[in-house]
Amino acid sequence: MQFIDTHAHLDDERFRDDLSQVLERARQKGVVRVLTIATTASSSQASVALAEQHPFLAATVGIQPNHVAEAAADAWDQVAALANRPEVAALGETGLDRYWDNTPFPQQEDYFARHLELSRRLHKPVVIHCREAEADLVRMLHAEFDKNGPVRGVMHSFTGNLATARACLEMGLYISFAGMLTYKNAENLRQAAKELPLERLLVETDAPYLAPVPMRGKRNEPAFVVHTAKCLADVKEISLEELAQHTTANAKTLFGLT
Repeated sequence: MQFIDTHAHLDDERFRDDLSQVLERARQKGVVRVLTIATTASSSQASVALAEQHPFLAATVGIQPNHVAEAAADAWDQVAALANRPEVAALGETGLDRYWDNTPFPQQEDYFARHLELSRRLHKPVVIHCREAEADLVRMLHAEFDKNGPVRGVMHSFTGNLATARACLEMGLYISFAGMLTYKNAENLRQAAKELPLERLLVETDAPYLAPVPMRGKRNEPAFVVHTAKCLADVKEISLEELAQHTTANAKTLFGLT
């Protein structure tokens, strides 16, 4: 079986001292690629550097909505300059967040629109973060879809409802599940996942955050994606082998991975 962890923050300082071992443990669990995800201009540079150093990795570049307000005046130009690099498989993470109040919402919308425009121009997918902003996100995505057609990207670490998931699928997006799917209080999320088509599902860790059961409370890492995949396979009432086959093929298609 082969798995792709489509979302991990491997530039995080918690991986500073043992990243090589972390990647080796992932390989031993069948993980064949990991996307290391940027949240700022500096982490965009770090993610590209990691992907250069480790061909096992692919990078994204972008500015996460909660970091937009603190971004330097030239931060977006730095991201855009990196976006064409061969190591870069996607843009983001980007999106909208009403849970935290770090960034004024109009500023979040501005940067989300920038990522969508750059994605369309470079033909690279977007990695989308959404927290307590589903209606706003669907509104912006619909505007993009109505103007330019299908949106190439993924709703990362999805925790929304079935209606939101279906709206995103209709606009061309993939849905990715992380460790929260395994949590005892996530029955509504599992019920939503059960209704979604295998051809549009991905798995991720969001490492080092939100480790899945039975690793909850530990530093999350790409090897743990297998636990989320097993939970998703159980929800879909299929074998782990079939789930792995679909999600890995989906990730390769969306991100252009080999």
